[in-house]
Amino acid sequence: MTIERVATNAQSQYLLSQIMKANAALDTTQAQVASGKVSSDYLGIGDKTASLEAARSAAARADAYASNTQLAVTQTDLQDTHLTTLSSLAEQLKEAITTAVGNSNGTNLMTTAQDVFEQASSILNSTDANGNYIYGGGQGNSKPFTATSLSDLATGPIASFFQNGTQKKSVLVGDGQSVQIGVLASDIGTELMTALNTLNLSDAPSGSLDEQLTTAQASNLSNAVLPQATTAYTDLNTATAANGETYSRLKDDITNQQSQSTLYKGFVSDIEDVDMTQAITKLSENQTALQAALEVTAKLGQLSLLNYLPATTTTG
Repeated sequence: MTIERVATNAQSQYLLSQIMKANAALDTTQAQVASGKVSSDYLGIGDKTASLEAARSAAARADAYASNTQLAVTQTDLQDTHLTTLSSLAEQLKEAITTAVGNSNGTNLMTTAQDVFEQASSILNSTDANGNYIYGGGQGNSKPFTATSLSDLATGPIASFFQNGTQKKSVLVGDGQSVQIGVLASDIGTELMTALNTLNLSDAPSGSLDEQLTTAQASNLSNAVLPQATTAYTDLNTATAANGETYSRLKDDITNQQSQSTLYKGFVSDIEDVDMTQAITKLSENQTALQAALEVTAKLGQLSLLNYLPATTTTG
């Protein structure tokens, strides 16, 4: 007869299945500790997959909005510099006219006007980093202001020198939310150029303003040119303030977008990132469980009934 093992085939199969489970659990925790993620596929995420992808998508949208809004902030910041300069130029023109009228002397008045024209036209034709005209109103490839000299203004209506489009640039700051950031050259330059043209038309070879003013010249400066320069200054201040409000709004939008991104990324982390302390503890437990299962199986496979039979002696 044969001496059978203590363990039966069913017991061996059970122990082998426990080894496989312990090994699989160990593999899972090892992968989690190595990657920091709960799982490398959706199977390991289970019924949280939909929530995970929704949070991921929302975080990506918030990041995209923040990126676009930051570009808009850069543009409005540049526009603030331009508008502030234009406002200062209008004030400079207004003060020069006031001084000329007060002194009844227009010395250097036309020189000031020429400087104001050159600086203002340069700003109106400013371009961005891509070479597009900032104040082109959707026509970024064409100069929005076409007059090249102060004397050009007398050759046609002031409006004819503004070739910008009418579409003001906007930026999306959220789902279904947009903020208008574009400014048109015609909106910020018409009044100033009108005042400069009226002043230029007042200066003639037979009665140059660059000398002692006549009563008629002083009256024309006070009643025609100065009100236009004042209107230009007031309108540019209003435009600067509106642009500043847009800038502040965009900065707030970026803060909100970044907060939303952080929030949604936190949701993603809660779902897919492992608690490393728990994962390392679980890894140690699974290593111990696998080792124990292997040792029990090995020992059980070596046992037989001979281990339990009493020792016998033979006599001669």
